[in-house]
Amino acid sequence: MTNATPASRSLPLSGLKVVDLTRVLSGPWATLALADLGAEVWKIESVKGGDDSRAWSFPNYKGMSAYYMCANRNKKSVAVDLKTPRGVEIIHELVKQADIVVENFRPGTTQRLGVGYETLRAINPRIIYCSISGFGQTGEESERPGYDFVMQAETGFMSITGEQDGTPIRLGIAFTDVISGMTGTQSILAALYQRERTGVGQFIDISMAHTSLATLVNAGTAYLNGGHEMVRSGNSHRTIVPYQLFEASDGYFVLAVGNDRMYRDFCLNVIKRPDLIEDPRFETVHLRAENREVLLPLLEKIMTGQSRGHWIGLCREHSVPASEVNSISEAFNTPSAKKEGVVHTVEHPKLGPLKLVSSPHGLEALAHAPQTAPPLLGEHTEEVLRDVLHYSPEEIGGLGQDRVIGLAD
Repeated sequence: MTNATPASRSLPLSGLKVVDLTRVLSGPWATLALADLGAEVWKIESVKGGDDSRAWSFPNYKGMSAYYMCANRNKKSVAVDLKTPRGVEIIHELVKQADIVVENFRPGTTQRLGVGYETLRAINPRIIYCSISGFGQTGEESERPGYDFVMQAETGFMSITGEQDGTPIRLGIAFTDVISGMTGTQSILAALYQRERTGVGQFIDISMAHTSLATLVNAGTAYLNGGHEMVRSGNSHRTIVPYQLFEASDGYFVLAVGNDRMYRDFCLNVIKRPDLIEDPRFETVHLRAENREVLLPLLEKIMTGQSRGHWIGLCREHSVPASEVNSISEAFNTPSAKKEGVVHTVEHPKLGPLKLVSSPHGLEALAHAPQTAPPLLGEHTEEVLRDVLHYSPEEIGGLGQDRVIGLAD
């Protein structure tokens, strides 16, 4: 790899300005990616407590919410009371200089506050305005609040997650929030590219329900085109066999034999059972899935005869995907997690050194990009009003006294 020039080391979104009206996770996850990629993100927060997730104190680190920390690095916190005319005026002034607005209020809220798309487009026709909501901005369900747990239940994910004879199970993290935020970021980047050609911005309507349905992938397509209703299958795969959790003599591990060549390598080199290749019932992916009730008991019996380390070692030696079932602490102590750049340490003004997972985008320009800690509430209010909007110290002080803005302690 050649040495990068100073120009190539600049971050991809350097120079772009984002008015971030989001809170909790779906919206902040979208603006987190923009901040990581170099945009200046002004995180607009309520003067009374800020982002809701700041108060979610379990788990926390030295009193700061882990939920808040995970999604707000590299941003600037500007505390503004949007329920005051002067506070709304500040947002309008920022929008004149901004490229992007992101919000995840319930539909209709931003219009009532005076910061809806039509209002801000009149101020800045180049603005790209992304709204993330539970059910989209239109339709009979648009005013319903969107929460990840509800989304996982309503869009079918819980019906296909869990043991076959057990209860429906939610995924352990709020993944519908995360994928909706990621979809928002993708859409914003596409709109930026289009704006380069047209000179105008546009409105983006991200529905968590729509995004979740799209993320059903093969399960959704199978239903739409054949009426196939996928059901819970625990830790096994309905299409690929063997592809599931197995119990060894000393505990559990996972095995993912994804194709016919891999199955052959597995039988010959790992379990030393060439007869399971020659058996016509197991010759192809399709046949192994069709005859899973015969094949899996044979494999389960074989696996209990040796330790996890034995099987995983042979699998890795012969390029057959397998792994221990790690805890979070174990996951962060694997070689892949310990690679340079995966976890970085930032300096927080009150907490001291703070460890965060870095951006996974993988751009060369991000390799040594400076990182800042999740901000204190109102930490950058004075800076942004002074340096971006050119308010005088007297104006800033007066707005602070009137509680139109919040300043960090």
